[in-house]
Amino acid sequence: MTTRSPRSSCTRALTALLLVALGVGGLQACSRSGGTDTPARIGYSAWPGWIPWKVTEDKGLFKAAGVPVNLQWFDGYLDSINALNAGQLDCNSQTLNDTISSIAGGAELQVVLTNDNSTGNDQIIAAPGIRSVADLKGKKVAAEEGTVDHYLLLLGLKRAGLSASDISFVPLETGAAAAAFAAGKVDAVGVFAPFTTQALKRPGSTTLLSSKEFPGAISDHLVCRSAFVAKHPEKVQQLVDSWFATLKHIQAQPATSLAILSSRAGVSEKEYQDYDSGTTIFSLEQNRQAFRPGNTMQSLPYAATHISGFLQEVGLAKTPPKLEGLLNARFVDAAK
Repeated sequence: MTTRSPRSSCTRALTALLLVALGVGGLQACSRSGGTDTPARIGYSAWPGWIPWKVTEDKGLFKAAGVPVNLQWFDGYLDSINALNAGQLDCNSQTLNDTISSIAGGAELQVVLTNDNSTGNDQIIAAPGIRSVADLKGKKVAAEEGTVDHYLLLLGLKRAGLSASDISFVPLETGAAAAAFAAGKVDAVGVFAPFTTQALKRPGSTTLLSSKEFPGAISDHLVCRSAFVAKHPEKVQQLVDSWFATLKHIQAQPATSLAILSSRAGVSEKEYQDYDSGTTIFSLEQNRQAFRPGNTMQSLPYAATHISGFLQEVGLAKTPPKLEGLLNARFVDAAK
């Protein structure tokens, strides 16, 4: 469900850090003016675990939960992260590792909900003749730099005994990366659904590895600015409540919900259904369990510490992220 809509280029990754520096302090004042009737500004993009927010909107479930919402779709996933860091959003749909990267750049954010875990929909896809991750040595591999599929690529390389310097990395936003691979311009690509569908249209291409092989490594969340959580905890609770109401609605009305989901994703209903096993949507109880301490990647406190260390190790985080206060379980604990 990483996808998360087309993620932008490495230039935008640098822009994100700049926006953190300029925006977190200077633009926070903009959000403070909003009263209880001011819509919460929520961002999301093309990832199967976030597209259900479109059902929430279309079926009036935000209103039913009592929260006014301005739900904003982003064609570029990294654009949504930039917007959150700059104070142009109150909350955004993003991965844990991308959130930790933003925190390392100075953002003050809190994870308030787990939408899902990626269990196969983030993939490293290779051209014919490349049969293993080890075969990527010396090859051109495209992915959106600094985001989750770059992270998956680095995890795979490390497991195979390789490093980033063993490949020729081509930084492209996710949609462009999938197109470049399909056109034969690169040897392999790291993408998330629905861009996996586009990449696999290249004749003879195969999936070398996926997020299924790294349980808990890629988790997807609703992430809010700390200032918004502090000022509007009732809105955050209503947002969380509306999410679980959405899951109940999808279960009760699967056919009409699928039409909304596939339309927003820009794929056929059959193609959208094919993403089911690759994105594990979390129930309320799974949410509560994820926020608890543990010793595996299924525990968010454990995963956050592990991901923080890995991001520093591979150079995607230049300074140690401040993880204190990142994980806020109070809203899923209070949800019904």
